[in-house]
Amino acid sequence: MTRYAALLRGIMPSNPAMANDRLRGVLHDLGMEQVASVLASGNLVFTAPEQDVPTLEATVQQALHETLGIPGGTIIRSLEELRALLDSDPFPGLTHGRGTYLTATFVKDGAAPPTDLSEWADPASGVVGFDAEARAFLAVTDNSVEGRTTEFMAWLDRTYGRDITTRTWLTVQRIVRRLENP
Repeated sequence: MTRYAALLRGIMPSNPAMANDRLRGVLHDLGMEQVASVLASGNLVFTAPEQDVPTLEATVQQALHETLGIPGGTIIRSLEELRALLDSDPFPGLTHGRGTYLTATFVKDGAAPPTDLSEWADPASGVVGFDAEARAFLAVTDNSVEGRTTEFMAWLDRTYGRDITTRTWLTVQRIVRRLENP
């Protein structure tokens, strides 16, 4: 059995169809075990037999769409992938806070990795890098600098479409803690 996190795009906690108990119910109905929510923004952790992640993503996404009408954007990562991402310490010396957000934008399995991120290299507000194992862009958002981050997020949307979802570094840490302590 493997511990997984499902990162859902576009979840609005105020929408009754997207409430945590309903989201968890869909995974329970698929046979997942130890299903739990992390925050109210579409982060679910669960245990399932080890399997092909793109197939698991498609299965979960289809069930969410058929059961709750959720249109798309399911990304799944294993505990091992997320733990390795945290352990890589991609934001050395930086702290997530009101003025500076540290984020991870996850892309689907099979998405083409970036060939050149130098356009976005900006120590104040920019991309730190791409973690190939976690399939995630890591970025720093300096909230006092306008425009640069918006341009990067627009580029991500143009390049990867709905097959991405972004989480703050604090949320990634919470997800891993929950995965490790079911």
